[in-house]
Amino acid sequence: MNTPARLISATLLFAFSAAPAVAGWNQWRGPNRDGSCPGGKWPAKLSGLQQLWRVPMGASYSGPVTHGNLVFTTESKDKQFEFAHAVDADTGKIVWTAQWEGHQGVPFFARRNGDWIRATPAVDETNVYVSGMQDVLVALDVKTGKVNWRIDFPKDLKANPQSFGYVTSPMVEGGALYTHAGAGFCKLDAATGKVIWRSLDDGGGMMGGSFSSPVIATVAGKRQVIVQGRTELHGLDPENGTGLWSQPVKAFRGMNIYTPVVKGNRIFTSAYGGLSQAWDIGKEGEGLKPSLSWEHKAEGYMSTPVVIGGKVFMHLRNQKAACMDLATGKQEWVSEQKFGEYWSLAYQGDRILALDMKGILYLIKASPEKLEIIDEKKVASEECWAHLAIDGDRIYIRELNALTAFKWTE
Repeated sequence: MNTPARLISATLLFAFSAAPAVAGWNQWRGPNRDGSCPGGKWPAKLSGLQQLWRVPMGASYSGPVTHGNLVFTTESKDKQFEFAHAVDADTGKIVWTAQWEGHQGVPFFARRNGDWIRATPAVDETNVYVSGMQDVLVALDVKTGKVNWRIDFPKDLKANPQSFGYVTSPMVEGGALYTHAGAGFCKLDAATGKVIWRSLDDGGGMMGGSFSSPVIATVAGKRQVIVQGRTELHGLDPENGTGLWSQPVKAFRGMNIYTPVVKGNRIFTSAYGGLSQAWDIGKEGEGLKPSLSWEHKAEGYMSTPVVIGGKVFMHLRNQKAACMDLATGKQEWVSEQKFGEYWSLAYQGDRILALDMKGILYLIKASPEKLEIIDEKKVASEECWAHLAIDGDRIYIRELNALTAFKWTE
C-alpha cells in the first residue's frame, strides 16, 4: 500500500569522485557483499565532508541501498507499521513510500537495542526487496513503490515464525533471491516471488531463523550459497538447495551474526561466545568436506570484517579493533582503544571506512603493523546500527532516526 511520504532516518551522502559506483550499493555490504567499494578513489582526509541533507524518520537498523538516483531505506512506526522509502539522492526528497502492518517484538533479553525493522533491502533493475520483521518479504517497484509481489512465509509455507523476527538481509543474484526465512533457507524467483526451493528446515521459534546473511561464491570448484545459521555453517547447491557440506559453529544462544567471509576455498567466521575460525572446504570423494585450518580466541560479534591483502580487519566483542592473518591465524595486532559496540566496514584499496555505533566515521589505513586511524569525523547525533552505503561520490548513513547525506570534496 502506498502512503504519503513523511519519514525517515539519516542518509549520509559522501562524495569523493564525480563518477557513480559501477554497480551502486544494491544490497547488504555492497555489490559484492564483502564491503568492497568500486568507483573513484577516496580523498586522503575526511575534512571535506559536507552534509547535503538529513531526513528525520522512525527507527530502523536497515542499511540504505541505492539504484540510479534513488536511495532506499526502511522505518518502523507506532509499534504497528513498517515502511519502505525511496529518497532522491540529490535533494533528500521522498519520491515514494510504501507501508504495511508488520511490527514484531523480540525476546526481552534482546530488546535493549529495540524491536524495529532490521534487515537491509536488496534492489535490482525492477524491484526493491524488503524483509519485514514478521517473516514477510515484499517486492516493490523501483520507480513507483507499487507492490509487485509479497510472500508471507508463515502463512504461505505454513512455517513457524522466528522469535527474533526476520533479520536476514536477502541476496539478489542471477534473477533469484536467497534468504533465511520460512523456518528454513529459501530461493525465490525475483520476478514473481515463487519459492523455487526450501532447505535447512529449522522449525522456527526461539532457535529458528538466522542473524547472519548469505553470500554466494565458487568454493572448491563448486558454485555454492554459504549460509550461517544459528548453530551451523553450510554450503548449499544454488540450483536445488541440496546441502554440499555443513559444520557446527559454537556460539552463545546461537548468536552467529557474521556474514561468512569467503576467500578462495577458505571461509572465515567468528561468533559471540565462540572463537574466530578459518575453515577450508576441500573435495572428499564425490563430495565436499570442511576442515579447520586455524582458530583463535578473539571473539567477533555483530561486525562482519573486511579482508585486505590477506589480513582480516575486525571489530571485536570487547569493542577493540584487531587484525588477523587469514593464512595463519596469527593476531597481528589488537588496539588498546575501545570503540562503540558495532562497526560497519567498507574498503577501497588499503583504506577502510568504519562507521562506529556512536556516530563517528573513521578513515583507517589497512596496516598489518598497528591500528592507523588517518582521520575521524562525527557524522551522526544518534546511534548507527545500520550498515553504511557508498555510491560514487556519496556515502549514505542511516542513523537510528534519520538518513543523512554528506558530500566529500578534496
